[in-house]
Amino acid sequence: MIALLGLIAGLLIGILIPYHIPQEYSNYAAVAILAALDSVLGGYSASLEGKFDIRIFLSGFFANSFMAAILAYIGDKLGIQIHLAAIFAFGNRIFLNFGNIRRKLIKINEISK
Repeated sequence: MIALLGLIAGLLIGILIPYHIPQEYSNYAAVAILAALDSVLGGYSASLEGKFDIRIFLSGFFANSFMAAILAYIGDKLGIQIHLAAIFAFGNRIFLNFGNIRRKLIKINEISK
């Protein structure tokens, strides 16, 4: 329930207080957001399995977001679009986590009937 309230609060803040990310930082923000979303979905998947650990979640959330942004920055300095690899990797993990969550929720609903 707290997670749902946090999600709603975050959406309201994002809608009511518009913030525009400058174009030169858009690649960094994109991979950081994807990494954070991957961590959130991974944490939810782990909580459905009863294996959620807040330390692992928080360290993954911040470390993955930071590492993705740093790799995108290094790629920009080298003239290589490394951010595309990060987008592919995190996008793939997001869909895998979402699929796992969907299967677990369906299984839970079947058991409760």
